[in-house]
Amino acid sequence: MNNLAHQAESFGCKVLKDEPMSKHTSFKIGGPADLFVEVSNQVQLSNMLKLLTEKNIEYFILGNGSNILVSDKGIRGCVLKLTGDFNNIKVSNDIIEVGASVLLSRVANYAMKHSLSGLEFASGIPASMGGAIYMNAGAYGGQMSDIVIECSHVTPTGKLVTLKNKDIKFGYRHSIYTDEKNIITSIKLKLITKDTNLIKQTMTDLSKRRREKQPINLPSAGSVFKRPEGHFAGTLIEQCKLKGIAAGGAMVSEKHAGFIVNYDHASCQNVMDLVKHIQNTVYTQTGVKLESEIKLIGEF
Repeated sequence: MNNLAHQAESFGCKVLKDEPMSKHTSFKIGGPADLFVEVSNQVQLSNMLKLLTEKNIEYFILGNGSNILVSDKGIRGCVLKLTGDFNNIKVSNDIIEVGASVLLSRVANYAMKHSLSGLEFASGIPASMGGAIYMNAGAYGGQMSDIVIECSHVTPTGKLVTLKNKDIKFGYRHSIYTDEKNIITSIKLKLITKDTNLIKQTMTDLSKRRREKQPINLPSAGSVFKRPEGHFAGTLIEQCKLKGIAAGGAMVSEKHAGFIVNYDHASCQNVMDLVKHIQNTVYTQTGVKLESEIKLIGEF
């Protein structure tokens, strides 16, 4: 890994060794990554991906660290974090072009200031743009697939490719990127011109709903389970009287049963144990199988 670190630094990347992933995830959980490499432009990213692919070293691209659960043992190989050029936003009429590392909340506010509507639903989702495309993030009746025109990515061999919306194969919490090792670099969104005050009012209303209903004061990975057909996961969990139940430092939120919160130095294992207990209990009592939408990362 020392040789890889030196090569990454020669590309101009910032390199950290044995970096605790608990510092980089919304759950505040996770052991050390062998290498944590910050990549600030497309040339650096292409060079890193070609190098990692040639050396057959596993890599993971980190967005805002939400919707993931990192192993207590950490991550073997290399974690890539996009910075610099990947944090840019620009607008042209009703089209916004966004770097993959820009936070959704920032893009939503940027759109509002330019009187562009369509991103209000995303203003409170704690994700980067790349992560939001990866899983087709959505809330309050909106989802990323509704507004994406095209998306660019770099392949494991360092090649830049651009896909149109129809080729991204969006589905429920899914896209073509869910099944591939390509890394998203930038996204183009088509929005609708609307009065700034109306956009702001919608965002304010949604923000209020989140504060009232979601445990935003404690570390979590967002909603834990995918919505089962014909049901709501949080409602089923609450009906099974699992609100407030804990495994170690992990607990089913007393505010919203669809969330697991890290209330007292929870480990990855604590969360996994609690997820399994919820799934077993809900299935036993209701016959409904809950599928976790949190991605497990690292050495298990």
